[in-house]
Amino acid sequence: MRPRTSFSFTAVLTAASLLHLHIGPARAITVTSYANDFVDPKYVLAKDFTNFTIEAQDTIVAWAQELAAQGPWSVMNKTYAPPTGNKHDYMSWAPYWWPDCSKVGNTTELTPQEIWVTCPYVSRDGLFNPDGRTINDIGEFEDMANAILYNSLAWAINGSSVYSANVARFINTWFLAPDTAMTPNLAYGQMQRGPNGQNGTHTGILDLKCMAKVVSGILVLREGKAPEWTSDIDTALNNWTKEYISWLTSASIALEEKAATNNHGTFYYNQLAALQILVGDTAGAKQTLEEYFTTQYTWQIVANGDQPLETARTRPYHYRAYNLAAMITNAKLGAYIGYDVWSLKTSKGTTIKDALDYAITMPAGSEAASELWPNVVAVGAIYGDTAGTYAKWMLDNAGNTYPADAQFLWNQPFSDSGLVAAAATSTGSNSSSSGVRQQDGALALGASWNVLAMVVGAVVLALFA
Repeated sequence: MRPRTSFSFTAVLTAASLLHLHIGPARAITVTSYANDFVDPKYVLAKDFTNFTIEAQDTIVAWAQELAAQGPWSVMNKTYAPPTGNKHDYMSWAPYWWPDCSKVGNTTELTPQEIWVTCPYVSRDGLFNPDGRTINDIGEFEDMANAILYNSLAWAINGSSVYSANVARFINTWFLAPDTAMTPNLAYGQMQRGPNGQNGTHTGILDLKCMAKVVSGILVLREGKAPEWTSDIDTALNNWTKEYISWLTSASIALEEKAATNNHGTFYYNQLAALQILVGDTAGAKQTLEEYFTTQYTWQIVANGDQPLETARTRPYHYRAYNLAAMITNAKLGAYIGYDVWSLKTSKGTTIKDALDYAITMPAGSEAASELWPNVVAVGAIYGDTAGTYAKWMLDNAGNTYPADAQFLWNQPFSDSGLVAAAATSTGSNSSSSGVRQQDGALALGASWNVLAMVVGAVVLALFA
């Protein structure tokens, strides 16, 4: 006979948390890396969420777990070192540049490494060179930025220290630990390669555009006083950031990127303003954003709402959505520090809303239509959607899972088109007379399932201890 096993209530709770059963529709959303965004930590920490966002909260927690399992990330993971020979230096290759070895005069087949330094490289706008991710510092940073954002948000949603500890670990590995930290510059970002291309270019500054996501996550932990976000980590990251800001505001290639008239310039201001906010320089951040909205912004949107500098590219749908995301992020950064720009008009009398209104009339063609979805929800949340135009567009183009998308949480208020209520009703959860799922009902059902999970956990421990 199997002996009876004793177990503690803590062990039961542990098993229950591992076996937690979720009430609600199975509306899984694939992890999405939005072009950029800034999430106001005050909104997240207040937890004054509409009932419509329940599914988005679930998505955020799921994404946090999925991404965290892939980390941590580091510039040291790349196979090849930059020209300095120091892997701590960030490095990437220009994505649209291709080798032309037709006049090199080689008599034997060149190895990839020989091609990288021997053959001249030429631009093919919009056409990715497939070997561009052989060095993947850019992919590592993007994954880390997303992991930091969603793990911080997950901590704010449910308070588990697992998520805040993840963020602290990822920040320490990428920015601070002596054996894995990135040097605070982008001197070798988006190298064009070839005999004269062994230096970074101004377009490489774009690689770290998602600093706005990183800053969002850090501010959530900092303002929420997460114990895992220690003063030592905060101080060390501030020191790293100040060094990087110094490079970002003085290096020649960085200043070239700042001067770019299209999305490159817009994203530069995203990055700089977010970092200035991180180190407490709100005056500097406001000056940065004012500079953008009185220069590049003034000519980026014409009278009919088009963004001609993006439309002129080989992938216009993508680039309109891309620059819109950057403009919206700049506006959100401004709102956070008390600089309201949503009503600011360009030299042609247009606003960010006009750019969105034009963009949604354009067909996606072969491009990823989903790139525009976060912009539609963000604009609808800020400017209003009394006629339901944006909600209908989302329903028609994004489908019935759009309220489960992560960004739906922080781009509020925005209609769920009745989808969350319908999904809740189909699973038998409590509803109000208007058919909207109530948080209290969802929490009560969740609690019931937690009890069941605890019982199952106890049985599992008893059987297999």
